[in-house]
Amino acid sequence: MATAISEIIAEYIDELVIVQGLSAQTVDNYSRDLYRFLHFAQSRDIHSTQELSEALLLDFLAAEKAAGHSAATRARRLSCLRGFCRYMAREGVAPRDISQNIRSPKQQRPFPYALSQAEMSRLLAAPDTSTLLGMRDQAMLELGYGCGLRVSELIGLSVYDIDYEAAFARIFGKGAKERMVPIGEFANRAVQKYLRDSRPQLLKQKTTQELFVNARGDKLSRSGFWRILNQYGRTLKLEVHPHTLRHSAATHMLENGADLRILQEFLGHSDISTTQIYVKMDKSELKSIYRHYHPRARVGEE
Repeated sequence: MATAISEIIAEYIDELVIVQGLSAQTVDNYSRDLYRFLHFAQSRDIHSTQELSEALLLDFLAAEKAAGHSAATRARRLSCLRGFCRYMAREGVAPRDISQNIRSPKQQRPFPYALSQAEMSRLLAAPDTSTLLGMRDQAMLELGYGCGLRVSELIGLSVYDIDYEAAFARIFGKGAKERMVPIGEFANRAVQKYLRDSRPQLLKQKTTQELFVNARGDKLSRSGFWRILNQYGRTLKLEVHPHTLRHSAATHMLENGADLRILQEFLGHSDISTTQIYVKMDKSELKSIYRHYHPRARVGEE
């Protein structure tokens, strides 16, 4: 019996939420990718799971490439579809897993873009702290940079996650993994000033545990944070992206001599290979170090 693709997508999304317990952001991303594939299949007059094929998946990926989507985006969408295809095969609504022989698009891992330490100082000084929103923005920027936080970690903080006396923040990272991160004096002062002089007025009689709120007193969203950061970037003529604060913090710590293992713990990376992408050394510097330290680098100096 044929099953509508739209029907099984809705069931799969329910499984992601109820059974797998994925975050709302992850489920939202998966939903967009799945319905994008659904619209592509419908454009080919394919509506049931029995009509799905490996060829259709390959055509979808080819269309995504032709539309200019990056290898990283296409790889993410294929990963989403693989989970969906396994689900269909397991539930018996598709004859087999049609994704099992498809390789992920090759992608190069770019070095994360970071501001210089001077540029970061300009960014941190940009908010007008005589205003309610300026106090909030400075607290966010100082805390995001000072603790090397992901955007989701920053906007997900509650007022109870900060220990001001011990100067530590409790962070819930990917996979709900918890870590404790030290808070520098600049961030600690900025957050306390925001909590004392800005947040109560922004809340407007509302109550919430969220640390950072928007102008209406509601939880600040990812897109809201990006708009704020992007506005400061445009004003200062700085190139910024959502993880500028995190990438810059990691890069600057390494520049100032931080150990890679310590940085791994600080950033909450489960694998140190992820942390190693911040180690950027040009060939001339590598050659100079090699010639200085390796006993077999030069002839006649034994």
